[in-house]
Amino acid sequence: MEVFKLEHSKPAYIADFVLYGLSIISLSWFLMFAKPQAPNLDIILLIFCGLVFWTFIEYGLHRFVLHGIAPFSQWHATHHKRPTALICAPTILSAMLILVLVFVPSLWLMNVWRACALTLGVLIGYFAYALTHHAIHHWHINNAWLKQRKTSHFLHHQLHHQADELIAKQSKKYKKDCCYGVTSGVLDKVFNTQY
Repeated sequence: MEVFKLEHSKPAYIADFVLYGLSIISLSWFLMFAKPQAPNLDIILLIFCGLVFWTFIEYGLHRFVLHGIAPFSQWHATHHKRPTALICAPTILSAMLILVLVFVPSLWLMNVWRACALTLGVLIGYFAYALTHHAIHHWHINNAWLKQRKTSHFLHHQLHHQADELIAKQSKKYKKDCCYGVTSGVLDKVFNTQY
């Protein structure tokens, strides 16, 4: 079994959701019951900050890494060509990145409880992103918010595909920067990348 395989088997793909779901439940339990009784407002605020931080991570990764840096851009192009394939970041890679880039620096700057709270917020954001992205590509959606996210993501895929064809045919620079937010379109509005 390849650990860093881009396209997953159905069990490995589902295991990603299970792992992150269990991580969120475990970390929530740890913060609710193992934490010394102290003011919980800072913990709640840090979870919220982690969610907001995730929004910036999601947008930045999608726009600048997955559409700008090789080999990630080539991997992501595979997703654009085959949007219903079970393609996602390998669980070991996403977990290590969250651990090394979120938890460890937070632990260095704060105590263990606050680091866990900020990391929990990022984990919830990542889980929401993964679930939303899966729903966009695989579910028949009867929810206004999910329909709006699906439309935005469909535009992202279509415009990038059309732009690639135009670039190949005409050798012209064609603007294809739009709709990078999957769970939210707020940063697309802020950075003028909405459709």
